[in-house]
Amino acid sequence: MSQASRRQRCAACFRPLSHCLCHLIPRLWPDTQLLVIQHPDETSHALNTARLLVSGLVNAHLLITESLDEHPQWVARLSDASWRNELLFPGADAVELVPANDGRPRRLVLLDGTWRKARKLLYLNPVLQALPQVRLADGLVSRYRIRKVPVPGALATIEAGAEALSVLHPGFAREQLLAPFDALIEGQIQAMGELRYLHNYRSNS
Repeated sequence: MSQASRRQRCAACFRPLSHCLCHLIPRLWPDTQLLVIQHPDETSHALNTARLLVSGLVNAHLLITESLDEHPQWVARLSDASWRNELLFPGADAVELVPANDGRPRRLVLLDGTWRKARKLLYLNPVLQALPQVRLADGLVSRYRIRKVPVPGALATIEAGAEALSVLHPGFAREQLLAPFDALIEGQIQAMGELRYLHNYRSNS
């Protein structure tokens, strides 16, 4: 395959055509809707797990923005009391995510970006600040083996979404949702070489 062909990207998963992940992406439809708000700086990231997460879920949306003022339809949806809207964010007042049935459809909002960018998204958007905050259980370990986590328990966006849906919907096919993520990580390790991976990442684990 020529260098030009390797640079071409799949229109669906945005990976190089030589490393397309579409055959691994499921089409799952849990009852809970996910809204992933991605900071614009993350769109060109080589390991864009938010896109993989949303691609694997029929009932999910990816919104690339820093300010929800540019998206009044989403401000209205997140303010709609007929929905159970919650923000998955480990704030000081966050409570552990648990299943609940209060008769309303449930929507979970995830912020995609570095910790600094995620906090900025929250700071800039009052509608997000008004949402009840929920968090995942302590002690979770990321499969993101080529990233040094900023804080203990930090997960990639696709991992956080898969874990949250597994909590809310026992029996949810989390491994299917994570399959393209696992393949993405394996591909990156192969590309960098095993020795470099062991030196840069495993030595600090």
